[in-house]
Amino acid sequence: MSDYPARREIMVDTQVRPADVTKFPIIDAMLSVPREDFVPSEQREAAYVGENLALDQDRVMLEPRTVAKMLDALNVTGTELVLVIGAGLGYTTALLARIAEAVVAVEDDAARASEAQTNLSDVGADNAIVHAGPLADGAAQHGPYDAILIEGGVEQVPDTLLDQLKEGGRIAALFVDGQLGIARIGYKIDGAISWRYAFNAAAPLLPGFVREQAFQL
Repeated sequence: MSDYPARREIMVDTQVRPADVTKFPIIDAMLSVPREDFVPSEQREAAYVGENLALDQDRVMLEPRTVAKMLDALNVTGTELVLVIGAGLGYTTALLARIAEAVVAVEDDAARASEAQTNLSDVGADNAIVHAGPLADGAAQHGPYDAILIEGGVEQVPDTLLDQLKEGGRIAALFVDGQLGIARIGYKIDGAISWRYAFNAAAPLLPGFVREQAFQL
């Protein structure tokens, strides 16, 4: 039987801390949440590898380093409400449930959303709910949010989602240009989003976040 707690420590010591992520709430969450319970069952043995894990043909579970650095850059506190877009099987939502006051996650695959909710319940994340619906629509009925984390690649972030962010709130998104990806943090100031570079990473584009092509004659 695999020693998953030991693998969690190795993950934190070899993938998270070397990426300059040292905030105690993030380290504590990553040491505590059983990542192996949030991957497809046939991939449990690969749960702690340092690469994105495929959930299906066009969706992935982000590698631990990317998740940790996005959480670090968002700097969520224990009094905040967070929205997670593209929750997958719920791992990042479970991490945030230990850090934030409450978490709302959106997943567009109904079966995956149901499995994520079960996974969250199994680890006692009672302050997290999973909403099934289009990713780009978010979950306005539960907002507005102090922070938003998008778990996948984007070319653009629709206004419908940005409108759900509180004034002074932050959003983490992974902007993809071909094979290159740049994680940016957006700050909502006077109703507008100011994007700032955070770090490099890569992930497949999420449905609903592709840039609309300008019409040309």
